[in-house]
Amino acid sequence: MRIKKGDTVKVLSGNDKGKTGEVLEIMPKDDKIIVKDVNVRKKHVKAKKQGEQSGIISVECAIPSAKVNVVCPKCGKTTKVGYSMEKEQKIRVCKKCGTKLK
Repeated sequence: MRIKKGDTVKVLSGNDKGKTGEVLEIMPKDDKIIVKDVNVRKKHVKAKKQGEQSGIISVECAIPSAKVNVVCPKCGKTTKVGYSMEKEQKIRVCKKCGTKLK
């Protein structure tokens, strides 16, 4: 997966098309990611113990990683992720401007 936890991504298709957010979690086995404030669903929660709160909460659900692109921190555009070698270490770089991605 070329997307890492903490990256800023932009949604390319679906109901949340055009939204940007930070990647909270990645699931490489399923090829899905969870993005903050994207694909939000309502979940009904029942109190499990006495004193706990029950009710309806909002939860971010997973989306396919193919539906998002990384946003470059320098040029601010959506870009594909490339790789380059620096001191025998593989580094992710922006394909448009060549800046290192964290």
